[in-house]
Amino acid sequence: MYDFTVLWDWMQLAARWLHVITAIAWIGSSFYFVALDLGLRKSPDLPPGAYGEEWQVHGGGFYHIQKYLVAPERLPEHLIWFKWESYATWLSGFLMLVLVYYMGAELFLIDPRVMELQVWQAVAISVGSLAFGWLAYDAICRVFVKSNQSLVMLALFGVLVAMSYFYASVFSGRAALLHLGAFTATIMSANVFLVIIPNQKIVVADLKAGRSPDPKYGRIAKQRSTHNNYLTLPVLFLMLSNHYPLAFATEYNWIIASLVFLMGVTIRHWFNARHAGRGNPHWTWGVTVVLFLIIAWLSTAPLRLVAQDAALKGEALRYASAPGFGDVVSIVQGRCSMCHAAEPAWEGMLWPPKAVVLESEAQIAHEARRIYLQAGVTHAMPPGNLSFMEETERRRIIDWYRAASVRPDPV
Repeated sequence: MYDFTVLWDWMQLAARWLHVITAIAWIGSSFYFVALDLGLRKSPDLPPGAYGEEWQVHGGGFYHIQKYLVAPERLPEHLIWFKWESYATWLSGFLMLVLVYYMGAELFLIDPRVMELQVWQAVAISVGSLAFGWLAYDAICRVFVKSNQSLVMLALFGVLVAMSYFYASVFSGRAALLHLGAFTATIMSANVFLVIIPNQKIVVADLKAGRSPDPKYGRIAKQRSTHNNYLTLPVLFLMLSNHYPLAFATEYNWIIASLVFLMGVTIRHWFNARHAGRGNPHWTWGVTVVLFLIIAWLSTAPLRLVAQDAALKGEALRYASAPGFGDVVSIVQGRCSMCHAAEPAWEGMLWPPKAVVLESEAQIAHEARRIYLQAGVTHAMPPGNLSFMEETERRRIIDWYRAASVRPDPV
């Protein structure tokens, strides 16, 4: 009989791969159409109702593209709808949420140090928050539908900051940033499913019935599409953040997540300005770098520590001979090696996470930097602090690593 644990791991890999493939398709088409829309040019020989056109060359051929703000006079027989990329990305992402964070809630979703939750409570909060995100965002768009759209973006940013703090107050750091990404992606996909495509279908139905479509449907769809454009890059960052403890395993993770949204705006503004022919606002990259440096500083702000990488020569020996190494070995073997072992003792785990084994002194010295970052500077490990590592133990790891980093190579 095939081992179910192995099958489960392959199911997660398949879901992740599907999510990446569909996300590439959705983001690619989204970026392309925004760039196309911003690059449209007026022409005296445009057909009636056409707003602009653009000539493009790719793959050895030339493309002549025209855009109608409302609709052409006659509906073409062949019409391509760009919607399944969005739907498939959200569905595969939610599948990943179920497989990793709901089914593995005790490891990745719940952190007793943050809030004592039952699995069903954590899952209910997760699902409910995604639904709340769409309802809150949609209400903002409807209230400010005729206002300056900058107000919409500011109101949305306020919601995102509030949700960043909320997620960080109920879930593990890893799950908090991941959920903020899912929260935002749900808004983006719902924009396509509940607003953009239905509005386009209304226009198509009017054309088929011989009626003149109302231009408001196109304006509303354009508004939501623009929002999606500015939210894409932050979502990518948040979805990748679970691989980087310095991003999620700090008490300021909610501020980091909030600043990431600002970085997404500055980066997209540069591209959008260029595509629209409004010059090269290089200042946006300077702002982005400053925001990134602030994020990097916040990641270790509670400790104000800077990890100093030891020279490769004799690195393991340096850490093994540093003061406090014996204490660290006891801590790691007691708190970490039940999973990070050649044969993990944790139920359902067949191999050590990321092939990191922490059973012997040599292995622990070899993985000094990872131990320092994931269990010392941040609280990424143990996940959910399931082995109840104490703050004094994390302090010993930090002191040991810092002592080793300033010591000369052992002779």
